[in-house]
Amino acid sequence: MIITTTENVANHEIIEVLGTTFGVVVRARGIGGDIMASLKGLVGGEVKQYTQMIEDARRQAVDRMVQNAHAMGGDAIVMMRFDSGDIGNNMSEIVAYGTVVRTRPAS
Repeated sequence: MIITTTENVANHEIIEVLGTTFGVVVRARGIGGDIMASLKGLVGGEVKQYTQMIEDARRQAVDRMVQNAHAMGGDAIVMMRFDSGDIGNNMSEIVAYGTVVRTRPAS
């Protein structure tokens, strides 16, 4: 599966647009992580536990987006983006989304 943030795929021609695809992940922060984040907030710096959690969630969201694109019959996703937000006090939502297309090599 080709994934690109642009509207075209290099050296390919888009022959059909199949629609949108997305992958959603909601992760809850544990109380231990919240305590560590609060302490880190006092002194400053990166909260590595949260960074790792978000990186993992983005990878999982992309995997789900790709599964949906395969189910739609696509071979590429163009205009891929991430979005995120908070749900309640301790949950984060991460969404990967884009447009599923069929391509062929450019002549």
